[in-house]
Amino acid sequence: MNYDVIVIGSGPGGYVAAIRASQLGLKTAVVERESLGGICLNWGCIPTKALLKSAQVFEYINHAAEYGIKTAEAEADFAAVIKRSRGVADGMSKGVQFLMKKNKIDVIMGTGKAKPGNKVEVKAADGTQKDYTATSIILATGGRSRELPNLKQDGKKIIGYRQAMVLPEQPKSMVVVGSGAIGVEFAYFYATLGTKVTVVEFMENIVPVEDEDISKQLLRSFKKAGIEVMTSSSVESVDTSGAGCKVQVKTAAGMVTLECDIVLSAAGVVANIENIGLEETGIKTEKGKVIVDEFYNTNVKGYYAIGDIVPGQALAHVASAEGIICVEKIAGHKPEPLDYNNIPGCTYCSPEIASVGYTEKAAKAAGYELKIGKFPFSASGKASAAGAKDGFIKMIYDAKYGELLGAHMIGANVTELIAEIVVARKLETTGHEMLKAVHPHPTMSEAIMEATADAYGEVIHL
Repeated sequence: MNYDVIVIGSGPGGYVAAIRASQLGLKTAVVERESLGGICLNWGCIPTKALLKSAQVFEYINHAAEYGIKTAEAEADFAAVIKRSRGVADGMSKGVQFLMKKNKIDVIMGTGKAKPGNKVEVKAADGTQKDYTATSIILATGGRSRELPNLKQDGKKIIGYRQAMVLPEQPKSMVVVGSGAIGVEFAYFYATLGTKVTVVEFMENIVPVEDEDISKQLLRSFKKAGIEVMTSSSVESVDTSGAGCKVQVKTAAGMVTLECDIVLSAAGVVANIENIGLEETGIKTEKGKVIVDEFYNTNVKGYYAIGDIVPGQALAHVASAEGIICVEKIAGHKPEPLDYNNIPGCTYCSPEIASVGYTEKAAKAAGYELKIGKFPFSASGKASAAGAKDGFIKMIYDAKYGELLGAHMIGANVTELIAEIVVARKLETTGHEMLKAVHPHPTMSEAIMEATADAYGEVIHL
């Protein structure tokens, strides 16, 4: 065998798996067709956060007078904002290159495909092909923008998230189809820079995977920011024959026509399972995902799959955790299977959203009797001082045993607060323990303690 482990794909699942495999003494290679770091580092998590930071800075400047600061009128340089984002992404990708060298991992550039007999075929950009062998082959090929049948992306007027990050000029108006994390993040970014944005969501609430109270608060915040939102609505067709786009939207009240420069299709992601050798090797799939066990074995011995191509949340940190568990099992260790009900979800629009565990609706459906507490940031001293009073923290406990079932947050920097809840749930912390853990004052994190106190009828500052 050429290698102990070959990983196909170098996103946050693939490159993390490769590094952990190397740390465990396994001779490792990574196959990548585009750029090290995959979509996350190059076209997803990292560059979008750079764009959102630029929007946030612009927003701060425009509201500087509220903080007692006089400034000249600010102007967003759209091209410079895009350039900064690409620079951040390039820097992160170079960081992964360094990690590959540091950990003595071979990087094989080209399109990888699993073959029977523990082989990986790699086709280079110049068309040449070469086979490599490995005792263990890990598929980590990620996902791409889901294309709706009636919303074919042309890359110019109807675009996906990749084009949304590098548009040559800022559109005057945009319709965003879908209000998941990708949709609401881009809606906030473009609206803050001055684009007229309309969000169209098929479900009853925006950010539909979140707790309903969170969805309602984001709707209020978006409307206050001038973002139009249409829920229980679907885009039926888009006419791109003119200078812009004419979008036909089906609503409860009938058909509506929206006119805009750009339509952003943000209807989720679909797994990259085509042309990676699944049919040739006999690896089974179901509903567009590779079937794996709790340690990411496929049905074919020696072949594994992680990340967006397997069931579970399509998130970078999930892929990384899966990659580590997968290779630790390969190396003969005894890793603990991943608890998919304790995975934090974060959305980086403004206000930010962070959540983990059961929503109120899901907890009731699971048969729990609940104690629920909420604490609004309008009652937080730190939030008031920061001028960021939008939002709240909602804590959900099992009334019988005090189990921390879930937490749902919306507000400034809440994506930095959610890890406390993840660790607390991992340690099986109870409501009483959360309530009696002294939180520093003044901080946004106090709201976790206060929301817990509210659940138990002991809240002080409400």
